[in-house]
Amino acid sequence: MKAEISTKFAILSLLWGASFLLLLRVVDAFDWAAAISVRSFIASGSVVLLALVIRKKLDFSIGVKHFAILGFTSVSMQLIGLSLAVPRIGTALTAILVGAIPLFSSVIGRIMNIEQIDRKGFCGLILGFTGIVFLVGFPSGQFSDQFFFGFSICVIGCISAAFGSNYSKLKMSSVGNWEQVIGAFFFGGLFTSPILFFVPIKSGLLGVDWLYMVSLAVLCSAFCYVIYFSLVAKIGATRSISVEFLVTVVAVLIGAFYLNEAISLIQLFGALLVIIGSTFILDLLPTSKLKKL
Repeated sequence: MKAEISTKFAILSLLWGASFLLLLRVVDAFDWAAAISVRSFIASGSVVLLALVIRKKLDFSIGVKHFAILGFTSVSMQLIGLSLAVPRIGTALTAILVGAIPLFSSVIGRIMNIEQIDRKGFCGLILGFTGIVFLVGFPSGQFSDQFFFGFSICVIGCISAAFGSNYSKLKMSSVGNWEQVIGAFFFGGLFTSPILFFVPIKSGLLGVDWLYMVSLAVLCSAFCYVIYFSLVAKIGATRSISVEFLVTVVAVLIGAFYLNEAISLIQLFGALLVIIGSTFILDLLPTSKLKKL
C-alpha cells in the first residue's frame, strides 16, 4: 500500500508540477476560456474512449447532481482560478498558492465532519494563513490590480478544489474514480463553455498548440485525476491533496529556472510558513497527539 501511494504521489507531483508550464502555453495560444472548456471535454472524452476500448463497465447511477457539483468545484472553479492566475502572477506563485489547498481542505473537512483538527493543526492553520498574507502582501514586482485579481481568483479556485475533494469523499466514495473523472470534467466543460461566446478561441492555432492542449487534458487532467480520486477513496481528501506540496516544489523550480520568474525573499518565507502549517495540519511530524479542539 505504501509503495503504491508513494508511486502515485510521484506521478502526480511531476505531471501536475509540469502542468503549470503547459497551462501557460495553452492560455497564451487558446485564451483562458478554451483552456478550461476544451481541455475538460478532451479529458472527459479520452477516459470514455479508453473505457470503451478496454470494455470497462461504467456506473453513473449515483445521479447527475453529484457529478455536476464535483465538476463545478473541482474543475470549473479551480481551472478558472488557475487559468486566470498563471498569466498574472506567474507559475511559481500560483503553484505556491495551490500548495495551500490542504489548509482549506482541512477546514472544510472539519466543517463537513469528515476530519478533525487538534491544537497543533489549529496552529498550522494560523501559520498557513499568515504565510498567505506574506505571499500577497509582498510581491517581487510592483503591486497592481492585475496581481491582486490573479491572486484572489486563484485562492477562490483553491478553496473550490478543496471543497470538491471533500465532497468526493463525503458523497461519492461509492463511485469509481473513472466515473468521477468523466463526470467532473464533462460538467466542468459544460459549465464553462458559454464563456466562449465572450472569450472566443484565438485564431491562428498551430499544431504544437494542440499538442500542448491534448497533453494538458489527457495527461495532467484525465490520467492524473483518475489516480487522484483513487487516493481520495483510500486515504482521504486532505492527505491526498497534500501531494500539492510536492507539486509546488516542481512548479516553482520550473518557474525559477525555465521561465526566470522572480519571487521575493518575504514570499519565500510565506511559502515556508504555508508548508510548515500544512505539515502540522496533516500531522506529518512524529510527535504525540494533542487534545482535539
